[in-house]
Parts: sequence; structure tokens; C-alpha cells
Amino acid sequence: MNPADLLDAVVALARAAGDAILAIDREDFTVMQKPDDSPVTAADLAAHHLILAGLTALTPAIPVLSEEGVIPASSDRAAWRHYWLVDPLDGTAEFIARNGEFTVNIALIEDGKPVLGVVLAPALATLYAAALGGIAWREQGGMRTPLATRRWPQRPTLLLSRAHPDPEAAARLSRLGDCETAQVGSSLKYCRIAEGLADAYPKFASIWYWDTAAGQCLIEQAGGAALSLTNFAPLRYAPDSSLRTPSFIAVGDAERDWRALLQP
Repeated sequence: MNPADLLDAVVALARAAGDAILAIDREDFTVMQKPDDSPVTAADLAAHHLILAGLTALTPAIPVLSEEGVIPASSDRAAWRHYWLVDPLDGTAEFIARNGEFTVNIALIEDGKPVLGVVLAPALATLYAAALGGIAWREQGGMRTPLATRRWPQRPTLLLSRAHPDPEAAARLSRLGDCETAQVGSSLKYCRIAEGLADAYPKFASIWYWDTAAGQCLIEQAGGAALSLTNFAPLRYAPDSSLRTPSFIAVGDAERDWRALLQP
């Protein structure tokens, strides 16, 4: 299976989900709480059902893990070589705040590695897509532009989460020298790095697989990396695990010796 052959169909699915989200965004909607106290809205659920049905029709033999779906037991997931990772509405807090910084994330995982990634920012009318083989582009206003990360500049830009502040991040990265910091919502942080507008996104906490996989694919295919801060290897997505990442850093410049720079 060539992931690139699925890209256009997944892009169309993401756009359909984005349209469903924006339709609800134009209305008054109720914010509900999930068992873990995180928020969920009708937009999350509408996008989930649409993407789940579309991926199931597109690749019936490939299971789907979605933030808003039923998660099979780890023993049932153990034999999966391929699976989809979906966050139907990444940045629900941003959606509720109506600041536009929310996304639709869809990734295909093969042997633990993200080999296809699509990130749509519906409110910004911008879509990012990547597939194994160095395919990485941004589509805006009907125009597709190749994505490419940048080398580490003299004064790099570090991105921090808007909804989930990480007060340790700036202090722990002080050894990188003089840096500019900016807060950005959802997986748009990965997109900014993939398009060469920012340089690193550190996360000194564990987060869900579906929050990172599509963005990691964008960054990797554009020339960067998303590295575990435990062993400085690329993040991987074992299907039978806890479905959570270790602490990590996503970077545009994959050539730097990040272990030497950041290892305690």
C-alpha cells in the first residue's frame, strides 16, 4: 500500500469534517464534559462520525482509533500493523473560545510510524498534507505550496501550547540560547514548524497519540523530526501501548545533535 495513493481521499474527508465543524460553529452549541473532565461538543462528535465512516469505506481492513471513538483493548490492538489515528477536533478549547486555532487531524500508522498525515485548520481555510516519500504541502486559496522546515536560526522561535501551558518548557530550554516564544493552539504548532515559520515545540508531558501523529508526519516529510526526550529517537505509535507519547520535542532542524543539547 502506497500512502500517497490515499492522500487525496483523506484530504476530502478532512474537508468534509471541517465543513461540519464550521456549520456547528455558526450556531449556539453545548459544551459537555467527558469522563476525564475534558470538553467535548457536537462538532467533535459530528466530525468523528463522518471521518470514521469515510475511513472505514476507504480502507475496510484498517482499524480506526479516534479520540471520540471506542478504544479496543490493547490485546486486540497488538496485531495491528496499519491503523488510522484521528483527532476529529484537536483544540476543542480553542473551538469553544472561537479563536480559530483548532484542527482536524488524520494520520495513518504503519509499523508504528506515521506514513500519512493531514491537518486541516477549518477556520483558517488552510490544509496541510504529507505522505511517506517526502510529500509535504500546504493548500490555501486553491494553491498548493511545498513544505520545508528551516535550519536552526540565530534567534529561534519556540512554540508553546495555548490551552495547556507548560511553564517548565522555556526554563528547561534556556540552554538553547536567546529564543522567541509564542503560544499556538492545537496541532498548528507542527504546521508552523513544517512550513519553516517556527523552529521547535517542546512538550514536557505525556499526550495522546492522536494529538501528535499527523503533525509529526508533516514535520518529518518536510525535513524535521519529532523526538522522544527519553532516548531522542523519533516518536513511535505502538498500537498495543497506553496510546500516549513520552515527553518530546518537535524540531525543524533534524541535523542538530539534540541529545547533546537537551539531555540532562
